[in-house]
Formats: sequence, structure tokens, C-alpha cells
Amino acid sequence: MPTDDVLSPQDSLVAIMIAVSMSDANVRTAELLTIQQVIHHLPIFAEYDVDRITKIAQLTVDLFEEEDGLDALFGLIRGSLPPHLNETAYALACDVAAADAHAGQPELRLLEEIRYELNIDMLHAAAIERGARARHMTL
Repeated sequence: MPTDDVLSPQDSLVAIMIAVSMSDANVRTAELLTIQQVIHHLPIFAEYDVDRITKIAQLTVDLFEEEDGLDALFGLIRGSLPPHLNETAYALACDVAAADAHAGQPELRLLEEIRYELNIDMLHAAAIERGARARHMTL
């Protein structure tokens, strides 16, 4: 169990998803359901203490309210997320952005920042984004 000042890799993934949901100042039900489904179904979260979600959500909210909070959040994430999970983090961020069938400018800007901060290759990012769009298509 991580200490209060250290994020686990799973905490970082949760924080990224919450940040994308919060980025447009309108947390939608579809986004929250996507986050919940991801945490309950992906193997990376099999041993995750779901009681930490509230704490990570509050940390993310608190950081969003600070002037350099997003930089601080990325610092925490880079410090706890193994590089081999960077594309996973980006994929989860894209799934949350696509969940409500409308990714507005704030979400798109945050996705761009996540790509940069996690050093996601543009070709890989395009494939991940395409997969998220495909998974969240509606009739």
C-alpha cells in the first residue's frame, strides 16, 4: 500500500482518468462510468484498493485548483508510473475523453499534454486515439 505522499502506478492511472474527466469542468456520468468499468475490469487494477479512488480524486481536484497543479500532477505521475505503462495511461485517458462522444478543446489540450509528458510517439498516439473512437462509437 502506497504511503500518503507516494502514488502507486494504479493511482497514477486513476489520476490521469480523473484529470481528463475534470478538464472541461463538466464531469459527465459516462466518463465516471468508464473510469469505474476500467478499474473493475482491467488486470492492472486486479489488486488495487478501490478505497483509494476518493483520495486520488481529491488530490487531482486539489492540484487542478493550484496555479502549477497540472505540472505537479505530471511530476507525481512520472515519478510513479513505469515507462512501460505510459501507453496504457494514454489509452485510458483517451477512453475517458471518448466516453461521452464529445471531446471538447479542454480535453483535447489535456490529451496533447499527456502525450508530451508521457513521451507518446505520434503514430502510437494516433492508433490509441483511433481505438478509443472505435470503442465508443454510437449509431
